[in-house]
Amino acid sequence: MKKGFLAINAERDASILRALSAPARVSMLKLLCSKGAMNINEITQALGLPQSTVATGIQMLEEAGLVEAKVMKARKGSQKICRALYDEILVSFEDAARKTQENVIEVAMPVGLYTSCETHAPCGLCSTEGVIGLLDVPDYFLDPNRMQAGLIWFGRGYVEYKFPNNAKILNREIEAIEFAMELSSEVPGTNPDWPSDITLWANGIAIGTWTSPGDYGDKRGAFTPAWWKLEGSQYGKLKTWRITSRGTHIDGVRVSEATLLDLNLQQHSSIKLKVGIADDAKHMGGINIFGRGFGNYGRDITMRLHLI
Repeated sequence: MKKGFLAINAERDASILRALSAPARVSMLKLLCSKGAMNINEITQALGLPQSTVATGIQMLEEAGLVEAKVMKARKGSQKICRALYDEILVSFEDAARKTQENVIEVAMPVGLYTSCETHAPCGLCSTEGVIGLLDVPDYFLDPNRMQAGLIWFGRGYVEYKFPNNAKILNREIEAIEFAMELSSEVPGTNPDWPSDITLWANGIAIGTWTSPGDYGDKRGAFTPAWWKLEGSQYGKLKTWRITSRGTHIDGVRVSEATLLDLNLQQHSSIKLKVGIADDAKHMGGINIFGRGFGNYGRDITMRLHLI
């Protein structure tokens, strides 16, 4: 099954290039692309490499976001099952700063600046200073102080944001739209094995669903304030939805047929983004949205308009 492609910038994504700098690690990726998911022992035998070399190499490829590795039960004990996330990796040497300045409009949206919502407990909001309102009371999602929120969470429902359609103002055509944010599932306390189907809608069109593996609390998030209890959600995964004329991808993997044409961008002065759990979701595991001052990235929700 085709996994999609990953486009990287030679300067910005140096860590990925380092992961690809060793022939042994490249051989591991090629093997996983051609054979599919394999465990460490199978990779070791197929490539004739020491098991320690394979284990270290897989870890580096996993940290670079090129391989996904999951620990699963085996006949005796456990095994690490590995799979490649991309069939192709494209390296760009273009001046990223110049291209961004000329052809990309980026808008950062605080997680609390949603324009409409429908949420269900467990739910809550907090700023870097403390909890906003009362926990598990959906009505507090309408509190004006929500604009200070750096972390919001709910079990079911959605929040919707309104971004400016600057391309229409400039009379420019859009080549792609990207939405990036840090997300995880939501369960009282934390649980790394708590799947949740998190969906994004743009201008009312469902553009793609990502299944979050769990709600992470094994260590404090890099930006999560010290007052926030360790028993609570600490960080998520940074995910990027990219919509083009050919469909929608999440982190380079095609997830839906939704295209720019479906969004009817020329008719709207704004671009509405809804984030939530669909009513028919298979895994209703809730959602955490980490914003500025929380999680491992400490950043707002970001929209990028790539212009032609």
